[in-house]
Amino acid sequence: MIILIEAIAFCIVFTLMILILSKNPIKTVYNYPPKIQERVKSLEEYKDKIPTQNNKIATKIIAAIIIIIIASVVMRFVNGYTDFLTGFKYSYLLWTIVNWYDALIMDCLWFCHDKRFVFKGTEDMEKDYHDYWFHIKGAIIGQIIGLVACLAIGGVVGLI
Repeated sequence: MIILIEAIAFCIVFTLMILILSKNPIKTVYNYPPKIQERVKSLEEYKDKIPTQNNKIATKIIAAIIIIIIASVVMRFVNGYTDFLTGFKYSYLLWTIVNWYDALIMDCLWFCHDKRFVFKGTEDMEKDYHDYWFHIKGAIIGQIIGLVACLAIGGVVGLI
C-alpha cells in the first residue's frame, strides 16, 4: 500500500513541477520533438530566450541531485530501508511508475493536446506535436537514466 501512496505523491509533485514550467515553455524547448525545436530556434521571437545546451545539462544535473537526495531520504527515513539493494529496487520501481506516468499521461495525453504548449509560429506542426513515439522513446531512455539515478539512491541509502 505504501508504494501506491508514494507513487501518487511523486506523480503529484512531478505534475506540479510541470505546471510551474508550463508557464514559460521556452525553458523546456529541448523536451519537444526535434522538428519543433528547429523551428523555434529559427524564429526571431525566441532568439535570445532559448536556454543553451550548457543550461540544459546543468539543470538536469541539479534536478538529478535533488531527486537523489529526496528519494534517498524517503527510502531511508520514511520507508526504513537501510541497504543498497532494497533502496535501489524500491526507488527504481517508483522511478518506473513516475517515468511512464510522465510519458503516457503527461506527454501523450496532456502535452500533445494542450494549446498552451504550442509555440507561436509552430501552429502548423500539429503532426509533430502529436509525435507519441518521441515521448515513448524518451521514456525508454528515462528507464536507462533511472538505473543510474537509482543506483546512486541505493548507494546513499546504504551509506546513511
